[in-house]
Amino acid sequence: MKRVVEHVLHTQAALENYAERLAEHAVRDMVIYLRGSLGAGKTTFARGFLRGLGYQGVVKSPTYTLVEPYSFSSGITCYHFDLYRLADAEELEFTGARDYFNASSICLIEWPEKAEGFLPAADIDCCLEHHAQGRKMTLTACSEKGERLMARVKPEELL
Repeated sequence: MKRVVEHVLHTQAALENYAERLAEHAVRDMVIYLRGSLGAGKTTFARGFLRGLGYQGVVKSPTYTLVEPYSFSSGITCYHFDLYRLADAEELEFTGARDYFNASSICLIEWPEKAEGFLPAADIDCCLEHHAQGRKMTLTACSEKGERLMARVKPEELL
């Protein structure tokens, strides 16, 4: 059975902190889908996740470039995709994106539904929704790797 975790996060800082804690336990060769409407917090999640890996700079959504790479001294490269403006999944093929999904990378993918059939399966599917008290986040483990990551992160660490 897939592990599913749901939380209501009251602030942007709480969402970033959750993602940061998740990243501290993440491993190479991982794919995380980030789903949700405009303004739901996908880029905020990515910002927190990258901070958890050690990135200190500004994180913007790569809406026009489609992907932004972040390399770390650990040998991990995290690729942050924003596929919102993608007209056809084949566009990713022309960017060489298939090479980004490798044994030393973690891929955060906003709007994965825009490239169905091209992307590898997610290890974790993160769905963010607007909520009266902030954001509702639903994490679903879609692989054994995702299950292990979600099992390592203690709920009290996240809120």
